[in-house]
Amino acid sequence: MFFFAALLIGILSQGASAFDNTRFDNSLFRYWGQNSYGATNTANTADWQQRLSFYCNDDAVDVFPLAFMNVFFGTGGLPSLNLANTCNPTDNATFPGTTLPNCSSLASDITACQAKGKIITMSLGGATGAVGFTSASQATTFAQTIWNLLLGGTSSTRPFGTAVLDGIDLDIEGGGSQFYDSFVNEIRSLSAGASKKYYVTAAPQCVFPDANLGSVLNAANFDAIYGVFYNNFCGLQSFGQANNWNFGIWDEWARTTSPNPNTKVYIGAPASTSAAGSGYVSISTLSSIAVQMRKSFPSFGGVMLWDESQAYANNRYDLAIKNALSAAGGTGFTFPACSAPAWSSGTTYAGGANVSFGGYAKWSASSQPAGNANSDWSAISACGGAALPSSSSTSTPKPTSTSSTSSASTTVKSTSTQSTTSSTTAKTTTASTTIPTPTSGGNCGGVAAWSSAVAYVGGSQVVYNSHLWTANWWSEADVPGGVSGDWADNGPCTTQQAAKTVADTQDTATPTQANNATIPSRRSRAFRF
Repeated sequence: MFFFAALLIGILSQGASAFDNTRFDNSLFRYWGQNSYGATNTANTADWQQRLSFYCNDDAVDVFPLAFMNVFFGTGGLPSLNLANTCNPTDNATFPGTTLPNCSSLASDITACQAKGKIITMSLGGATGAVGFTSASQATTFAQTIWNLLLGGTSSTRPFGTAVLDGIDLDIEGGGSQFYDSFVNEIRSLSAGASKKYYVTAAPQCVFPDANLGSVLNAANFDAIYGVFYNNFCGLQSFGQANNWNFGIWDEWARTTSPNPNTKVYIGAPASTSAAGSGYVSISTLSSIAVQMRKSFPSFGGVMLWDESQAYANNRYDLAIKNALSAAGGTGFTFPACSAPAWSSGTTYAGGANVSFGGYAKWSASSQPAGNANSDWSAISACGGAALPSSSSTSTPKPTSTSSTSSASTTVKSTSTQSTTSSTTAKTTTASTTIPTPTSGGNCGGVAAWSSAVAYVGGSQVVYNSHLWTANWWSEADVPGGVSGDWADNGPCTTQQAAKTVADTQDTATPTQANNATIPSRRSRAFRF
């Protein structure tokens, strides 16, 4: 996968739980707490979010991140959390001198789910989270606070009472990456002597590298990442498009760049049409994609869904994908044969060409395949490696024999016994992006009219229905003022003011990766009551 991402870091503890991170059929990491279905279906209260224990009665879900602890440093110096209609600082009592709600009524739900082999974590951040650190020492101290409030420490202000959560998720969608490595390292240090094993995970956008915490992914030890393949041009709707679908670059990262060569990569998907602005696919399509990735890349770990309420109301979308993955087999991996011709230096390949190489295949190219976001190639499968054991206790080994390949901006390593092939089709279109000079109010002079055919980056401005609109994030075909929330209304058009327009002819209908590196990307994880 090539492009940047917004990050979710989780630290999962494995005690008596049946969760096994080395398997290929883990489904799911399913978020609970925000009543996403209720937020978009206000009339149908019967399908609103139920208590946590309601969803733990079958094997569909392995991990429940509770969403969200949305404030790091609140009143009294303690964090705060909001679990929508279940527990929040407005409707529930808070600890004296703080805005941290007392959610001890959930303790029995948590322990009941854990007794059934589920892992329960706390997700920090969210789309509107007031999060971030100003120093390494602050991040380290906050890790100690979280350890005491939620995990293996002790405190008189534990929001879930005597229940001990199995880990932490960091769903950081803004504020930058500074000092999160210090936070993760301190959690690792605190858990090193614990009776439970703790996992550090991340859930970036499918865009690579992650816009907020990409550097942390390369600096800290992660056991898994849960890629958000929705609300992005590299989402599930783009599967099969070599210039957009990029699971292969995440596999490359997991096995050759990540400090932990056994990192698992998950596909994050919206659980219904109302769960995200784009990326929802039918259960048959998701099952087909997930099974194909499971058979193509040894780092594949399973599926993550947003969110619990949406999945349950959508004809048990969660149970269906779990069954599909289980049928494909939970252990063992056999590398597909390298059936495509080997890449040859000096050859110009047409779009859709198939080659075998320790790198990637994308569209029309003459350059050497490379595992980075700016390469002309995109991997569709690993191939030619030794079969991995059919054992739940064995995960992908770190390659010991490597060769270096490079592109203009990135150097990567790939296994010498592993290659990739591509069978996707070239695509050349023109992307027009409006980059405005600063405006105030509704100045519309020189600003182009909104077009459903243009992929806009965050900060782009358009005119629609005689109003000036600014894109909140990457957007394509979502009407300004629509339910997607892609656009901010700056008011009616008034005085004219110039704007710049850039039209780029490139190999993709999306903004260039260089632009994407600084553009926020929306997730359907909005913090809601």
